[in-house]
Amino acid sequence: MRWRCCTGPEYSLDEPFEAIDPVSARSIEQVLTQYVDAGGTVVMSSHIMEFVERTCRRMAVVAEGRVLLEGPVEQVAAGTALNERFVELMGADPVRPLEWLA
Repeated sequence: MRWRCCTGPEYSLDEPFEAIDPVSARSIEQVLTQYVDAGGTVVMSSHIMEFVERTCRRMAVVAEGRVLLEGPVEQVAAGTALNERFVELMGADPVRPLEWLA
């Protein structure tokens, strides 16, 4: 299944704001927003749910190559913080023991 939300050219970006300074991040965000507003499509992966909430119109939660849920960001969040909803969808325990840090 190919997931598409828009028409026009498409860019796929993997964690585009990882290790980017705030000034550059703002510039990149503005360029991508203008591109989408002009009819382009940007598909990106991100683990920063605050960024997703702020910038994305639609999203998909993908685990092990399967789409668990997709739709408008507000619909996926289902009335809760997107970060909490992501943890819930992934079936993860948000209070995980930290022995692995030792």
